[in-house]
Amino acid sequence: MVIGSRIKEERLKRGLSQQQLGDLLDVTKVSVCGYENGTRTPTMETFMKLIEVLDMSPDYLLGRDINVICEEEEKYVKKIAKVDLQIINEIKKYPNLYQKMTNDLSRTVELMDRKIK
Repeated sequence: MVIGSRIKEERLKRGLSQQQLGDLLDVTKVSVCGYENGTRTPTMETFMKLIEVLDMSPDYLLGRDINVICEEEEKYVKKIAKVDLQIINEIKKYPNLYQKMTNDLSRTVELMDRKIK
């Protein structure tokens, strides 16, 4: 989960323990651990405190830090996570897989999911 990895990354940059960050956010260490592991989602109030305490933009925390051009959308430019762009670029290295995904994305992803289980 992008939010969790961003929280952890920024917490460590600032030399904070999970307990210290929890104290700054008025939540428990267990909550911070849950945010970082993706097993818990911060409330809107906590999300706003995270932005302030860790001095980061909401877009960055949400993983929307790379601008992409959307040809079929009303809004021409959108933001996506860096990891999403990396996934796209890796898939494009395999032309057959890329072709299958563009032809029937849902079915191809479903088959891939079954394969890794």
